[in-house]
Amino acid sequence: MNRFARWGLAWCAQLALLCPLLLPSLGQADTPPQVALWPTVPFVRGQDLCQYQDSYGRSRSQQTQDMSRMLGELIRNGADTQQSTQLLHTMDRLIDHGRRLATTGYGMDVLLEGSFKAALDRLYEEQHPRQRKLSFYNASALQERVRILREQQRQGYLPDVLIKGLTGIAWGTYSYSPNCQGDVVVTLHIETSSGQTLSYQARGLPQWVMGQIGAQVFAQFQKTHFPSQLQYQGKTLELLGSPGTPIGVTSSSRKAEYACTCMQGRLPTVGEYIFLSEMGDWNGGVNSAQGLWALSKARVMAPEMPRPSIVRSSDEFHDVKIQYFCVRQLDEKPLPNACAR
Repeated sequence: MNRFARWGLAWCAQLALLCPLLLPSLGQADTPPQVALWPTVPFVRGQDLCQYQDSYGRSRSQQTQDMSRMLGELIRNGADTQQSTQLLHTMDRLIDHGRRLATTGYGMDVLLEGSFKAALDRLYEEQHPRQRKLSFYNASALQERVRILREQQRQGYLPDVLIKGLTGIAWGTYSYSPNCQGDVVVTLHIETSSGQTLSYQARGLPQWVMGQIGAQVFAQFQKTHFPSQLQYQGKTLELLGSPGTPIGVTSSSRKAEYACTCMQGRLPTVGEYIFLSEMGDWNGGVNSAQGLWALSKARVMAPEMPRPSIVRSSDEFHDVKIQYFCVRQLDEKPLPNACAR
């Protein structure tokens, strides 16, 4: 059994120990407020799609025609039949040998893991959210981490007492892209302690592909999820979303207001829209700096049209898409349910 297979079996055994500890702690949610991942992110190599495309992307008759064409060109250029056949076989062997050298070893999984962590850290540094909702749980002592790195190992076994703070695990697969130009297709899976599994996929050069996946993961965990709560003017404001989607789209502010009433909520005020927009998508807010946003009393907020006012009558606009979401203050008196009328 080779080293990679032994490492894979050891990781699976460790994963079997982790899963029972992960499942019972949190209730089901859209995305947990904070997730601490196991620090090792294993990546398992899948089918070589480049080789697969070479072998099965063309029919047998097409491959035979290509080989016959190359053999004919060699003969026309002065090579005899035996030399031409040997040359074609040699070229095939050299190509296969080069591919084996390029994919030998166990470094691709380490590269993908490191690139993923670096991409996430870069996004958190650039966006500066108040709360980091995804991190890597490193419970071992620093000297133990140094020993693991010195021995060129990956962090594996953790005692039960150290993994109580673990709330998620991540793993992935990668395969070489069918375009045979050095790209890889990477899929990353994250399972949270609530039992929720999130999957992400991207394709690109090995040193860049995890940047795409890192952006997907960052957006998934940091974006505002409905329902959620935050403090506004000393009171708790609950963001409900819309009946069908987090951010609803309608042709009429009246329809949006009615929908919010049916959710025992209301449309945001101008001040609430502006405050939530300043909070931003990564801090529990909603960016409303563009487009039209529904207000009560058949009005809309048009941030891109400040003169004479960003507050306009919805009658000024026809055949447009008006965005909205519903809110309520937890200490507000519930609005009468107009849906029952």
